Amino acid sequence: MVLGDLGNSLRASLDKLRGKSRISQEELSEVIKDIQRALLGADVDVELVMSLSNSIRERASDQEPPPGASASDHVLKIVYEELVNLIGDSSDIPLSSQKILLVGLQGSGKTTTAAKLARWFSTKGLSSSIIQTDTFRPGAYDQTKQMAEKAEVLFYGDSSSKDPFEILQSGMEATQHTDIQIIDTAGRHALEDDLITELQKIESIVKPDRSLLILDAALGQGAKDQAKLFHKAIGIDGVIITKFDGTAKGGGALTAIHETNTSIAFIGAGETVQDIDRFEPNGFISRLLGMGDLRQLTERLERAMQEFADEDDDWDPMSLLKGPFTLSDMRRQMRAMNKMGPLDQILDLMPSLGKGSLNKIPTEAVDLTKDKMVTYDIIMNSMTPSELKNPRTIGASRIERISRGSGTSEDEVRELLSQHRNMEKGIKQMQGLGQGDLKRLMKRMQKGGGMDNLDLFK
Repeated sequence: MVLGDLGNSLRASLDKLRGKSRISQEELSEVIKDIQRALLGADVDVELVMSLSNSIRERASDQEPPPGASASDHVLKIVYEELVNLIGDSSDIPLSSQKILLVGLQGSGKTTTAAKLARWFSTKGLSSSIIQTDTFRPGAYDQTKQMAEKAEVLFYGDSSSKDPFEILQSGMEATQHTDIQIIDTAGRHALEDDLITELQKIESIVKPDRSLLILDAALGQGAKDQAKLFHKAIGIDGVIITKFDGTAKGGGALTAIHETNTSIAFIGAGETVQDIDRFEPNGFISRLLGMGDLRQLTERLERAMQEFADEDDDWDPMSLLKGPFTLSDMRRQMRAMNKMGPLDQILDLMPSLGKGSLNKIPTEAVDLTKDKMVTYDIIMNSMTPSELKNPRTIGASRIERISRGSGTSEDEVRELLSQHRNMEKGIKQMQGLGQGDLKRLMKRMQKGGGMDNLDLFK
């Protein structure tokens, strides 16, 4: 999960209040201290943490819970609203033709982000292109070309030229028929004078509709200084935070933007071209607090099903919630997961059902790497239709045959069967949710998530 430690800490602290009709000042103080520790651990600025704490304390002490809401739900709502205010609004990114300039220091993830962003727009029905103007970093042309191919978008670059402005002008002309033109620029290890001069000239040629700064989440609070410097140099309309899955400092990067004139547009977490999400403060905080993000979940699902439809148009994903869970189902699920992202990220987007029912799914059931998926797919290609339908019929002799046929080890075949059993347990748990849980989940989905349906937390 993005900022998993922060989310777990926040939820653990708020769980102390669950179901309470009245909350004492001592209990409130304890929870606020827990929240402070959690935010400081995520590298959020001390002054912001104290300001947030004071606001929570003041509102929780002075405001009475609305009719029908418990005291614990009232405090949860206050924490939610204050955290949303702390992060601020999302950058405005319209789904229309535009030129987008990407800037940032070397190593921030600009090139990967360019491909992710182009892919994201293409899934919205807009033709996209990437223009690579970086003549400073060796390998920039080849990397961008490869990433553009993975994203299935138009690429323009010139590996023989050392003139970024010449490349830019030719690229703008060659890609002018596309709806979205994304210009990837050079970086440095610091915002040096020659980089500023180059970016200013590129900006004057492109006249971008928006300039987006790429920031590494690991910078934490250091992101604030970078945002200010780039904004002063060329003007920044929004920020994309990258590598959000690899650091505990993401809270610092998120809130560092708070003191600048910029806002967050996207968050990148993962290495594939699909691993980028539109930043929505409400959904993000909802996810941290265990309330899920149904809007993001729906978007991922729609995107995955659109891509998956051509590969297997007979599969109904809802069939997983009824009947036996076969190896064929597992293979289809793995392929669909490749489109949506890892299962742990998907579960992260689903709202808690009060007692953490979904959180009880075995860890092994969601611990599937892409390499494992490829190996498992090869193994299943060596199984008979009967074995795929009835995996419990696969004994020692069949394991030996499947191993030889797939070119894998017998241990890997056994590992696949074990993984299937773990996933089967998780599916059965979802199948076994009580009627009350299912009703609450459906009600939440109909309302679109967020804080409007507080009965989920009773």
